[in-house]
Amino acid sequence: MSEAEYQRFAAVTLHAITYASGGLRIRGFLALPPAGEVSYPSVIFNRGGSGPKGALIPETAMPVIGLYASWGYVTIASNYRGTGGSEGPDEWGAGDVDDAMNVLPLLDAMPYVDRERIGIVGGSRGGMMTYMMLRRTQRLRAAVTFGAPSQIHAVEASAYIRRTMAKHLAEGANEQLEAERRSAVCWASEMSSETPLLILHGTGDRRVDPTHSLRLATELQQLHRPYKLIMYDNADHVLAGRRNESNNDIRWWLDHYVRGRAPLPRTGPHGA
Repeated sequence: MSEAEYQRFAAVTLHAITYASGGLRIRGFLALPPAGEVSYPSVIFNRGGSGPKGALIPETAMPVIGLYASWGYVTIASNYRGTGGSEGPDEWGAGDVDDAMNVLPLLDAMPYVDRERIGIVGGSRGGMMTYMMLRRTQRLRAAVTFGAPSQIHAVEASAYIRRTMAKHLAEGANEQLEAERRSAVCWASEMSSETPLLILHGTGDRRVDPTHSLRLATELQQLHRPYKLIMYDNADHVLAGRRNESNNDIRWWLDHYVRGRAPLPRTGPHGA
């Protein structure tokens, strides 16, 4: 960080929050940017991981949502049900998506948040959940995912991401059907056509094969949807080694489409 960037980061305040979702008390965090604006754009952050190790704590929340807040965004992150002090079981792509959706009313109730300028960023499991949210709402002005699974239904049962999903399913659940419900390539046409999507993936990702993002991008291309795919050569699941570059790409996307309210890009064949 430059000195000016550090000063803005240091001015961010991080707050623990509790809110209601599906009759459960859900924990999370809210990062508020430095003062100076009357109405702020906002970002929803969908974390990855599962179980206690995946839960956000102040030390892991601040480097991510605190960074986005230092860019001038009111940033909110849910710990989802079952982890981080939240009630209920960890459902990994079921009721937890409701928990992420239910931060929207929280943002709407904040007088300093511009309801028309809300974006979302999700990594890994949180990226999968972001795709599922884009199937349910067109309110989000822009979306970013990194390391997100999108074709769990098409991988082998031994694949890490498939095994992770399977251990969170209810007894007797149809695993293939549940995998399809969590696989955006199966319903890409139902995702919001009004939300430009930035898909980031490291070609060295061992947890979620980068072809997940390539396959989804292919579906979006055929649908003429507004998207951009960036594959970082030899970066891993969390884009380690390319963090500064990927943060710059994320910030441009949010600033362009959320803060700046840029119109949707032209899609489909055009030009010379």
